[in-house]
Amino acid sequence: MEKLKIGLIGCGNMMATHASAVNMVEDVEIVAVCDIIPEHAQAVADVLNNPYITTNYEDLVDKVDAVLIALPHDLHYECGMFFARKNKHILMEKPLCNTEEECLSLIETCEEKGVTLMCAYPVRFWPGIRKLKEMVDSGEYGKVIQMSVWTEQLTGAELTDDKPHWLITSRIGGGQLFSHGCHYVDLMLWFLGEPVKGCHFGTKVGTPWMMREGTSVLSMSFESGALGYHGATWGARGTKMGYDFQIQTEKAMLEYDHDAGEVRVYNSQGTHKPGHTDSDSKRYSIVWSREGEVSKQTQFEIAHFAHCVRTGETPLTNGRDTLQGLRVIWKTYEAEKNNTIADLRGLGLGKC
Repeated sequence: MEKLKIGLIGCGNMMATHASAVNMVEDVEIVAVCDIIPEHAQAVADVLNNPYITTNYEDLVDKVDAVLIALPHDLHYECGMFFARKNKHILMEKPLCNTEEECLSLIETCEEKGVTLMCAYPVRFWPGIRKLKEMVDSGEYGKVIQMSVWTEQLTGAELTDDKPHWLITSRIGGGQLFSHGCHYVDLMLWFLGEPVKGCHFGTKVGTPWMMREGTSVLSMSFESGALGYHGATWGARGTKMGYDFQIQTEKAMLEYDHDAGEVRVYNSQGTHKPGHTDSDSKRYSIVWSREGEVSKQTQFEIAHFAHCVRTGETPLTNGRDTLQGLRVIWKTYEAEKNNTIADLRGLGLGKC
């Protein structure tokens, strides 16, 4: 099988992870890298098989079948539209674009051109998360009551240099929820279905360098009756949970501990007594365990992207579904500003 030729655009810290991940996918080859800072492009190229290097992404057109774009958020639309019009497939880092108008324009152009457009939400493709989804969908544990996703990290963006990092300027398009929480909004929509209403609270306490919130709390209710919660901070000076995913169901609690690399089932043997809490935190069974070191595991999303390009299948994290998640964020931002509850019904493109 001829390898899918991919160009990498934007060679910051994130792209180094992508480059090593692409090397794990057998039917994909990185043939070109691009960054306006030549040294950044060269640093990524040095770990690859002698790709073409340029500071102008337009130079890649005749060399690639597809591009992986990891530019600052405000450049996603311009770059994506250029390659869509040239009939090149696009794997776009999150968030898809900074505005709804840009997202719709890019989605519709890709559909008109027959171009595969996929948003880089690697969490959906982590084997541990897919195991968790399989367990929920099996019905073995009953209906979902509530899903919680917690993430904690320290951006450190205020410490970069005298010139503010783009991530803490208006170029980001929002705050922590928009830039990073979009992963987990997407995940909750995938697990829990259609949302009904929601609210968001954010603060800059602990992250004064941020233009908007650096710490975020989002709560949603769903048509199924389930509740969803995402809490996160970019101001963590210490960490215990790291990235943790918990789902309370009618029969058990299911958990994916990303740092430990384990999917666990708590109280699955009926040991939990009604009206009491369990003090034994070890009362669980491990149903899946990851091999190897902790990483972003982006090789799985890249393999899915390559598969969709070859087969014409719609990616799991396609443009239309991605926009629904961003609309949830914009709606809850607006409601927070107006001190109201956001109506989240009908935000999917097929339901407008």
